[in-house]
Amino acid sequence: MNPEVSAVTDRIIERSKDSRAAYLALIARERDTGARRPQLGCANLAHAYAGTEEDRDTLRADTGMNIGIVTAYNDMLSAHAVYYRYPELMKVWAREAGATAQVAGGVPAMCDGVTQGYPGMELSLFSRDTIALSTAIALSHGTFEGAALLGICDKIVPGLLMGALRFGHLPMVLIPGGPMPSGLANKAKAAVREAYAEGKAGREELLDAEIQAYHGKGTCTFYGTANTNQMMMEVMGLHMPGSAFVNPGTKLRQELTRAAVHRLAGMGWRGEDYRPLGQCVDEKAIVNAAVGLLATGGSTNHLLHVPAIARAAGILIDWEDFDRLSRAVPLIARVYPNGSADVNAFEAAGGMPFVIRELLSEGLLHGDITTVSGDSLSAYANKPVIVDDQLAWQPVGDSGDTSILRPATEPFSPDGGMRILAGNIGRACIKVSAVDRERWVIEAPARVFHDQLDVLEAFKRGELEQDVVVVVRFQGPRANGMPELHKLTPPLGVLQNRGFKVALVTDGRMSGASGKVPCAIHCSPEALGHGAIGKIRDGDIIRVDAVNGTLDALVDAAEWLERPLCDAPGAASGMGRELFGMFRGLADEAEKGASGMLAAAGL
Repeated sequence: MNPEVSAVTDRIIERSKDSRAAYLALIARERDTGARRPQLGCANLAHAYAGTEEDRDTLRADTGMNIGIVTAYNDMLSAHAVYYRYPELMKVWAREAGATAQVAGGVPAMCDGVTQGYPGMELSLFSRDTIALSTAIALSHGTFEGAALLGICDKIVPGLLMGALRFGHLPMVLIPGGPMPSGLANKAKAAVREAYAEGKAGREELLDAEIQAYHGKGTCTFYGTANTNQMMMEVMGLHMPGSAFVNPGTKLRQELTRAAVHRLAGMGWRGEDYRPLGQCVDEKAIVNAAVGLLATGGSTNHLLHVPAIARAAGILIDWEDFDRLSRAVPLIARVYPNGSADVNAFEAAGGMPFVIRELLSEGLLHGDITTVSGDSLSAYANKPVIVDDQLAWQPVGDSGDTSILRPATEPFSPDGGMRILAGNIGRACIKVSAVDRERWVIEAPARVFHDQLDVLEAFKRGELEQDVVVVVRFQGPRANGMPELHKLTPPLGVLQNRGFKVALVTDGRMSGASGKVPCAIHCSPEALGHGAIGKIRDGDIIRVDAVNGTLDALVDAAEWLERPLCDAPGAASGMGRELFGMFRGLADEAEKGASGMLAAAGL
């Protein structure tokens, strides 16, 4: 193993010793003494079997695994619309393997692309906790010996895992649906957005471009949070190998899902290959998730999601771990916004099998993890194909396009694309993989806002036509649920294009699509948590330094110490936001995962 990856892994194992032991004791107890089918009463079982006819006799005989399907299907979310027919097909494939399957429950799946910049976005992060709770309810009946988790997008995969890991004695498989075919190139879409922000394109032109980009079923084709989720499931070994980026509606996509059901049926505790989820998601798998994130320039949202998933399994990872790994892990992929290619081009160039092979060859991934494939992570260096109408896997070859994927020995950058910043403003993270090196250090006067819409209005009025560090505070989890501030990307990009030095500092989030503008995000402590970001005033000189890892207000130290915090805005209501007050009130810091649910559970 790479010595730094090994050292970080050891650090996490040592820090997690007590909490991980408690977690493993929990799932062992649940396996041995928890609610399960043979111990349920006859009336309980009759209720569970009443909704099925074809499988009732098999369920009653209890001769095979009963698979619980937890689905995030809806047809408002393009990535999840593909799941419509999955359950009925999976029931057929379960029967082929001597098992049964039932839809255990549905979980909400909101689309950040729809709610972006509007009040509904303030429910987004806490939808992750809601999904985790819904997953727990689905699996609480004690009638399943395994589970298939159907989810893809931003909060859905982390939420599914956070809930499912509390049932970690069960074997589980994540089943993706794949990306939509390529439409309008992401770079061209971004250009129209910037033109619209400048008033050079009308609404119809913008809408036409957006519909050309987002035009069919499947995940969006840029490398944002949804597709970073799929990368992460591969390097953690929770997919069938090579499943992440196969398009919907293809023979290969169908056969991978079929294989996942068959494989799940063989991982139960009655067989010889018991692979419970809680054993698969260990410290090494969590490190793999972080390494994959850095090596591919993935979404900054995973600096929230990876710690939250880890906590659900009794594992503690912090931003220092990410920072240390980032300095050791090379950037070997360029996918939009970290390049011009989309995920379909990434897949065609070699995709995840290439990435995994390269990282394994340099000792940057733990190959000795327990995966759902029945093999080590090395199986994930093979690419799925259809040969003679049958699913097979073949070793991945060289990169099909070195402008998209490069060997780990010839990377785009010798280190990963993220940095942790610390200074008198607090701790924050910054994604620099898509930021030109000359913009890694920005020093400029602050312009302070409490709402992203106010930034847009100031831009339209021409008030930001200067070197500027835009500070948007009271955007943290306690304040308003930490919405993504993706609508700021076009106007800030326009200002940068005009030659100004521009940066963003916020205790909120940016989308996984954030790109060329340096953004110090997830600033902790947040403004509502007495964070120093609440001390910044218009005109303060702010230095964002991704080279040295600092984030400072260049204000006299004594004055800064004595300067009072600004007043917080009142809590917003409407769009259901008031219903999530308990999540906001309980939420902990971004570095811990920003989860009110986990904090309340004492995890």
